[in-house]
Amino acid sequence: MSVFSLVSAADVRDRDRESPRSPGIAAVSNLASHTSTAVVAAAALLLAGCGQDNHYVAPPPPRVTVAVPLRQSVTRYLEATGNTAAVNSADLVARVTGFVQEVNYQDGAVVKKGTLLFTIEPEPYSVKLDQAKSAEVGARATLKQAQTDFDRQAQLITSRAVSQSAYDQAQSTRDNAQSALSQAEANTRLAALNLEYAHVTAPFDGIVTARQVSVGQYVGSGASPTVLATIIQFDPIYVNFNISEQDVLRIREDIARRGLKPEDLKKVPVEVGLQSETGYPHEGTLDYASPTVNQSTGTLAARAVLSNQNRVLLPGYFVRVRVPVGEPKNDLLVPDTAVGSDQGGRYVLVVDKDNVVEQRKVEIGPKVNDQRVIDSGLKPEDRIVIAGVLRAIPGQKVDPQVEAASAAGAK
Repeated sequence: MSVFSLVSAADVRDRDRESPRSPGIAAVSNLASHTSTAVVAAAALLLAGCGQDNHYVAPPPPRVTVAVPLRQSVTRYLEATGNTAAVNSADLVARVTGFVQEVNYQDGAVVKKGTLLFTIEPEPYSVKLDQAKSAEVGARATLKQAQTDFDRQAQLITSRAVSQSAYDQAQSTRDNAQSALSQAEANTRLAALNLEYAHVTAPFDGIVTARQVSVGQYVGSGASPTVLATIIQFDPIYVNFNISEQDVLRIREDIARRGLKPEDLKKVPVEVGLQSETGYPHEGTLDYASPTVNQSTGTLAARAVLSNQNRVLLPGYFVRVRVPVGEPKNDLLVPDTAVGSDQGGRYVLVVDKDNVVEQRKVEIGPKVNDQRVIDSGLKPEDRIVIAGVLRAIPGQKVDPQVEAASAAGAK
């Protein structure tokens, strides 16, 4: 109710007093008079309250969680991507002609070196071997006779009992017999090889793919060898990857500083992880590094060899690779979630001694689990905002709650 309304009500009461009214009307008028007085008193108190001075009370600073950087020994790694490849992979081909008599394995079987896989009609080659052996026996007998004749002529020539021509003829016959024996021995070895080739065996331990021919099929007659199947060795296994030229320079500097020899490179550990795996659970060693950098790509080809007894790694897999570079050193680490980025680069929020937030530019290093290495920009005693980052505004005060960086990173 406004002041003007209160004044109007008072005027009405005055007019009512001046005019004679009935007792009922008078009672109503008295009640209205008391009510109006109370309203006027309340309005007066209200106006008095509005006249007092109001003061703004600032809200408390936002609460954030801070922690000092964690100091830890960290090994730097060279990280790359690569592909797995079989150490040995070979097409099993027909080296002799003939009909496939037997397939001696199941498709996809794991076999050992020397296991019989295919049999190609061995009987003709067995007969040819027998023929060659018989010819060799005859050639050896001929040589024996020729050698005896020559020895006799050699004794007679000393006493001039025979002519020089007869001696020369005996010597020539002996030499021809020796040559015929050598030819017969070579034919025997060739026949034995052909008989061996009729039995196709595994050249190394591995897994044999599905057969490409069937029993009764004639093989080995074309211009190119007939592929029977393929065998692949799974253990060990290669991992091929490429290193950038910049990383090559850094590695070579580290090698020179540590005084390593070329043979020491094969002792360098290599860690590998699949795309579906966490971390790098597969370990091996460096096996080869190209002596030149590819000018078109600016990279150097390298290869690692890993044990693969359980055949988790299959040839052709896309994998993550990392190689340790240099000796471990103490670094400062903060939770990776505490590191922000903008157009100027990476930064962290630091709370100073007056509890004022500062945006600090930093140079970051590798990630270690859920922690991030800070190469430069931080001091060991700096307090880093690790939780409540959205409430921490640079230049504004906060209420810091101290917590260990390692504990925060574990959340």
